Amino acid sequence: MNTNPADVLVLAQGGGAVTAVTDFLAAWPDMWPSLWLGTQDTVYMVLWATVFSVLFGLPLGVLLVATDKGGLIPAPAVRAVLSAIVNIGRSLPFIVLMVAVLSLTRFLVGTTLGPTAAIVPLSIGAIPFFARLVETSLREVDRGVVEAAHAMGTRKLTIVGKVMLPEAMPGLIAGLVMTVVTLISYSAMAGAIGGGGLGDLAIREGYQRFNDHYLWATVILLIVIVQVAQSVGDLMVRRLSRS
Repeated sequence: MNTNPADVLVLAQGGGAVTAVTDFLAAWPDMWPSLWLGTQDTVYMVLWATVFSVLFGLPLGVLLVATDKGGLIPAPAVRAVLSAIVNIGRSLPFIVLMVAVLSLTRFLVGTTLGPTAAIVPLSIGAIPFFARLVETSLREVDRGVVEAAHAMGTRKLTIVGKVMLPEAMPGLIAGLVMTVVTLISYSAMAGAIGGGGLGDLAIREGYQRFNDHYLWATVILLIVIVQVAQSVGDLMVRRLSRS
């Protein structure tokens, strides 16, 4: 019986893939304690960075719209300064930003290592990003609605809280989800300087120790986290759009 060498090669490659998957599944129980801890650290970093992004990015985005020409409180000079600050914050690659704010991180949390320390650069990187998304969402609000509220003598702060933000809510939620997904990728990069989380695990156990199983596992878990965040966000946007 004649055997085609190409068929033998295909069978060998297929067998190698099956073996690799089998080995990966067999190693999973031993990796899981470290993976679970890394997942908790990643969620912890992303959650708190998201909170700070909303606390500071939302007002910043509102100010960018309100101080623009034709806004509620036109102040071109103020807007120019705020816009410049946002642009500077967005222009820095995150890996550079992490190193640049090491002194600030040490001052605020007392250390530059670990998940808590990573929250500082994550927040600084995400605040201007979310602020721009807030600005974009608010600009999509029907100006007629805002002008009508203003004509009725509604206070400017009330217009923002009762008219602009509710009208822009689907876009704001979509922007928040985009920010969360970006923070997840940033948190993985934070592992490069000892930020903890799945990124640190991938570098320390996967790359430095040449353990492909850890690399695959961290990639899978990061994909799962992103998919969960995106799915929850999409569901919220759909419900808000129908209301």
